[in-house]
Amino acid sequence: DVQLQASGGGLVQAGGSLRLSCAVSGFTFDDYVIGWFRQAPGKEREGVSSISSRDGTTYYSDSVKGRFTISSDNAKNTVYLQMNLLKPEDTAVYYCAAESTINILVTNGVGSTLDPSLYDYWGQGTQVTVSS
Repeated sequence: DVQLQASGGGLVQAGGSLRLSCAVSGFTFDDYVIGWFRQAPGKEREGVSSISSRDGTTYYSDSVKGRFTISSDNAKNTVYLQMNLLKPEDTAVYYCAAESTINILVTNGVGSTLDPSLYDYWGQGTQVTVSS
């Protein structure tokens, strides 16, 4: 049973930091790509960052590059998103999602994995609110 659980959201001031966690279970962690996505009210879900648990390849959206860092702890089957220098426009519900590396390669090749439509398994989101 593939499951993902996002946690760590909260209310912070602009310029502050949060670390989100995504605990995954029910599949071979090293064989999956894990992504972070966010959805603000009235907006479409967008990719934030992703990581291949096998080889560590990462991607970031232009809006978070240099401020956010994705990492994985394979022993704990957990992916983290360290968010620094937070801005009000980062306010959204943040979701983690997973897809097998094989399916990613078949569908997408070896390019960016920030398209939400690539992912079949989703966790419940965690709210991040950044005040100005």
